[in-house]
Amino acid sequence: MNEEILDLVKERGLLLEKDIFDLLNNFNNTALAKNFLESLEKVSGQKIITSTLLTKNFEYVQNIVNDLPGETKSSVEKIFVKMGLSLEIKKESEIKNHEHVISKQRYQIFYAESNDGKKIEVKDFVNHFRSRYQQLQKILVQREGLQNLTSINKIAGNRQRITIIGIVVEKRVTKNKNLIIKFEDLTGEINTLAKAGTECFAKAAELQLDDVVAVKASGNNDLLFIYDIVYPDAILLEKTKFKEDICIAFLSDVHAGSNKHLGKEFERFVQWLNSDNELAKKIKYLFFVGDNVDGIGVFPGQERTLDIINLKDQYDLLGSYLEKIPERITMFMCPGQHDSVRVAEPQPIIDNHYGAALHKIPNLVLVSNPAMVKFIEDDKEFKVLMYHGASIHSFINEIEELRLMKAHSCPAKVVRHMLKRRHLAPSHSSVVYVPGAEFDPLVISEVPNVMCTGEVHRTDIENYNGVLIITGSCWQSRTDFEEKIGNIPDPCKVPILNLKTSELKILDFSGGEE
Repeated sequence: MNEEILDLVKERGLLLEKDIFDLLNNFNNTALAKNFLESLEKVSGQKIITSTLLTKNFEYVQNIVNDLPGETKSSVEKIFVKMGLSLEIKKESEIKNHEHVISKQRYQIFYAESNDGKKIEVKDFVNHFRSRYQQLQKILVQREGLQNLTSINKIAGNRQRITIIGIVVEKRVTKNKNLIIKFEDLTGEINTLAKAGTECFAKAAELQLDDVVAVKASGNNDLLFIYDIVYPDAILLEKTKFKEDICIAFLSDVHAGSNKHLGKEFERFVQWLNSDNELAKKIKYLFFVGDNVDGIGVFPGQERTLDIINLKDQYDLLGSYLEKIPERITMFMCPGQHDSVRVAEPQPIIDNHYGAALHKIPNLVLVSNPAMVKFIEDDKEFKVLMYHGASIHSFINEIEELRLMKAHSCPAKVVRHMLKRRHLAPSHSSVVYVPGAEFDPLVISEVPNVMCTGEVHRTDIENYNGVLIITGSCWQSRTDFEEKIGNIPDPCKVPILNLKTSELKILDFSGGEE
């Protein structure tokens, strides 16, 4: 066992703490040990595997260990306890000497599966949309009022009033300005008609290709006449409030390395976090929602817009800011299109090559894009869904309501549509993506308390069915590209949410004033 582990360590160029090596030997199964080590390297992006790394990826490690067979699981858990870690908070007798460690485990991270290294075939896209349909179908069948729910192949030839759950395959306008929409489920497909001037026409008009919805209609197996459309929708019935008086701050689009980067303003924010300000001292968590550096080669001629032309140096600059943030604050950072990861979503965590400076910061947790973070207090959960927001532009281009209101200036209106559809990028052409054979990672499977995005460089706040929407500001002044397309950024704004009172404040660090 020892020799096989050592061979794997040498082969992958890893460096292990002695405690980690002892832990792997307690797996009593070489294949399981190798899988654990390879998975941890993959999710962390690090070659140096330490006990601190286990703590930072607590939820991921916990899920792996929970799947181990009985004796192996028990043996591994005992090693964790000896290391000062625990995967089972309720086992007080085993961990009473490690309460200081347990008290830090107040959040869980749910990474998006990124399918790194897997060869993609045509069947993967078929399975991806089949899985998406099934995920959203499960959400829709829980909605009230879906009478006579039936599959498409069961629709008879006589006129009837039914409900189907389908995915939008085709959409076109007739000479009479009616809409013909073709829906498909796992059993077949059918044409439906939304008549111009009817109440349901507006709902039908905003449907995007690949949306999954419930359709209330009447007709037969030749044609159905729509009278209502029901979206999966995100609805949060109760607010979650914590007893502890703590706050979360939200940032995005730092763009370190750009010649438009507002470094002095960002340093002003960091200084404020280290001050005796009462609000600053309450902040326990920070979210960085993508485009943390400006990147290299993201668009033609980008080198002319950079102060730092080396990607590693850009991350070094970012790291120099973050290492000054108090260790009492836990930071969560997902990538965006400008970061050192693939553009295709879901995006994996920022790597340990270019982003090595970030991996050295103990209170920084790197996550995928998208990712869900759950904060836990007793039996309460407060869920934050973070997504950089590449699909925002597609939503605006495809939905007339958003186009007319020029939604780049009010991006929270766009996020409403994501929550309504329970999907971050529903159309095949919305974003570049990697298909998930078993499930679609861009489906919003759980309704969050907060959904935060970046991308548009403007802070915007809305409440949608109980879900708080926060779109991020930026730390970059207006670029030449933004001038061309007419986008006006609103930099240096930091929304801060109190988990006890639900009070939201937005601070402006462009001039150092609240």
